[in-house]
Amino acid sequence: VFGYNGQLPQIMRQAGITRFLTQKLSWNRFNKPHHHTFTWRGIDGSEVLTHFPPADTYNGDCSLRELLANVKNYKDHDRSRECYYLFGWGDGGGGPTKGMLEVLRRAANVQGLPRTTQRTAAEFFDRLERDTTDLPVLWGELYFEYHRGTYTSQAAVKRNNRRAEQLLHDIEFLSVAALAKRGHSYPADEINALWRVLLLNQFHDILPGSSIGQVYEDSARQFADLFAKGEKLLPTGSQLVNTTGFERAEVVEQAGKLQFVRASSFGPAAAAPAGDAVQFTQQGDRLTLANGQLQATFTTGGRLVSLTCAGREAIAGEANVPELYDDWPTNFDAWDVDPFHLETRQACAPAIRWELVRREPLRAELKFEFTIGQASRLTQVVRLDAGARRLEFRCEADWQESHKMLKLAFPVQVSAMNATYEMQFGHVERPTHYNTPYDLARYEVPFHKWFDLGEHGFGVALLNDCKYGGSTFDNVMRLSLLRSPDSPDPKCDRGRHEFAFALFPHAGNWRDAGVVAEAYRFNHPLRPGNLTGSFATVNTPNLVIDTIKRAEDSAALIVRLYECHGARGTARLQLASGFTKACRCNVLEDDGEQLVVTGNTVEFAYRPHELISLKLSR
Repeated sequence: VFGYNGQLPQIMRQAGITRFLTQKLSWNRFNKPHHHTFTWRGIDGSEVLTHFPPADTYNGDCSLRELLANVKNYKDHDRSRECYYLFGWGDGGGGPTKGMLEVLRRAANVQGLPRTTQRTAAEFFDRLERDTTDLPVLWGELYFEYHRGTYTSQAAVKRNNRRAEQLLHDIEFLSVAALAKRGHSYPADEINALWRVLLLNQFHDILPGSSIGQVYEDSARQFADLFAKGEKLLPTGSQLVNTTGFERAEVVEQAGKLQFVRASSFGPAAAAPAGDAVQFTQQGDRLTLANGQLQATFTTGGRLVSLTCAGREAIAGEANVPELYDDWPTNFDAWDVDPFHLETRQACAPAIRWELVRREPLRAELKFEFTIGQASRLTQVVRLDAGARRLEFRCEADWQESHKMLKLAFPVQVSAMNATYEMQFGHVERPTHYNTPYDLARYEVPFHKWFDLGEHGFGVALLNDCKYGGSTFDNVMRLSLLRSPDSPDPKCDRGRHEFAFALFPHAGNWRDAGVVAEAYRFNHPLRPGNLTGSFATVNTPNLVIDTIKRAEDSAALIVRLYECHGARGTARLQLASGFTKACRCNVLEDDGEQLVVTGNTVEFAYRPHELISLKLSR
């Protein structure tokens, strides 16, 4: 929510928005923006006209000093004669005062002052579009060099956010799938009510972790209510179903009993032979878990010293190392992680005890207990399943530190100039070095379900179920787990936490290895439901069926996909549910290009990183 990911231009354009104004990036700590007026191009090629008000404030006081500075600071005089100025008591409310308005009235046409006129944003952008020439183009994300602590602060609200997104995703799909059965209707009003609660909690001081403590007490109650109501909306069933667009084969546990199952895209799970078994061996202080895909060796102190995949070693030295950092930002306690925290890194002691807690052909689990800092504890249950391509870590933490930051470090045997991070409907590459001030500024970065470090023929992905911050420097991947700022909430994150992550070493690059699919599987466990076959499939592995829902204003079906690799081509979507009409639509669900329907299949073209919404009806 601070900084702007590279898919926003496409999402804006699909919502009918062609212009974008923000002030925030003027706060960059190392590299100020080079332009105040430019074309922002998203990763798919969508463009929006963008303006940064050059006064570098959204709380302008209308002083002559600020009016003059607004024009003096403007970096695009050679391209434009228009710039914007935001005035009034904006942070916390209040708006303009009479004094401000009187200054603006008198300054409208005074020699030596800029010609200053009050206009709406629409009027300003109309004039800007007519006036500007030869605009520079900025591609991809607009990374904000500030407020990096917001990727980690208030871990509970971030976990609730991820769980709620998944729950609503599954409710929408399973409710659509249930429509074919007599007596079922689509609970649109109830679903929308839950979405409003989730979106409220994505407000830019709640989700980032930068609100007072009472906000998070309210948020926890709201999420608890959302989960309770959401679970009641889920259609019931006697089988397990796959709510993702990826095939899967995995171990599931029901009533304490393990079973290996296979499931098709948006389809039911059925028992299947596992093909291999998990083995545990111990040699001295070395503990090894192995199946037909992976072999992982730990010390009795919880250090991961080897992880092999396809005959290739993934670990360089010791991994799974908890690291504690001093975390005293110079300002904005909950918001910021300053670069000098990197100089305070201390590796935590090895685990104080270990235990083999499960040893079955389908699953083996090791438990490690760490003491962290002055009064904190971290417990990990490391899990390897039959047939699994990922090594899972199920964690509980009792966090009682103050002004500390906890990370986990994974040095890997990979050398690459850039690491790849998932973002909304896409990915972004960021440097693994500090060659330039722009590289140095990205010492802590945001992501969603995964990030990957790869070289030709091999790579390692780090998946997570509720974390949003981390880094890759040189060959060390780090997942940021917890912070403990004192302001504005002196109890921030103190207490118990649950989270999970997984290591996914792979042959080939992250695209060919299916990292996107593996992250979806890790985040969306099979749910009880009732399906007779695969509800939806797409024949192209680089297209992700992200959402299946009912249209907002009709009985039509909306299927939303996105291209995840950066490729173009033609794809075929097949549904189990019959339909006779199909068209593309934008995110407002306005009809667009009509498509040809053949049976239960529709064919459509796609381009790199495109967000595709299809409206299907009878």
